[in-house]
Amino acid sequence: MAGVIVYGVILNLREVPLPEAMVGKGFTQLIDPNIIIDRENYTLNLYEDTVFVKSYRVSFGRNVHKIKNKAGDEATPVGEYKICSIDTSHQYYIYFSLNYPNLDDGVEALRKGWLTQKEFNQLKFEFYYEGCTKYNELLGGDIGIHGIGRLNYIFKNLPFVFNWTNGSIAMSDENMNELYSIVKVGTKVVIK
Repeated sequence: MAGVIVYGVILNLREVPLPEAMVGKGFTQLIDPNIIIDRENYTLNLYEDTVFVKSYRVSFGRNVHKIKNKAGDEATPVGEYKICSIDTSHQYYIYFSLNYPNLDDGVEALRKGWLTQKEFNQLKFEFYYEGCTKYNELLGGDIGIHGIGRLNYIFKNLPFVFNWTNGSIAMSDENMNELYSIVKVGTKVVIK
């Protein structure tokens, strides 16, 4: 195990810090950051508008080959979301809450008969007026982008992907610090 972690440490030494990546793309600051998460390649890609800036390694929910559609399925959702709140004292270091389930998720659940019209209307109200939608008994919730926390040194240095979350997107605490310096509530996040 120690040899695997040493190998991971060596791989991480090649990572370019965000300020350096920004300068390399001609930016001194990012005004309109957005994130595209690629489930197939285990990456979180940071863009300034449409210009690629930097890629990060990430982990997903334990059920990586499914698309989230129900509470407890441990899958990561697919769709367009926004960061709706930021918690800097979370058990997994920093936590960017995503507005999952969003209206598209709600419409699909309504169409399938998983939500009643009343439940959908409540979801719609939360989406438009509260920013973050609450945990839904059928669709789930509490999905976000977060660090690793207590086991950061071990997990960030694994040279392979280990999917361990409830459906959220996890990355090293150091990489969360970089993103925290750039993103804000309202930052667009596309998960594909």
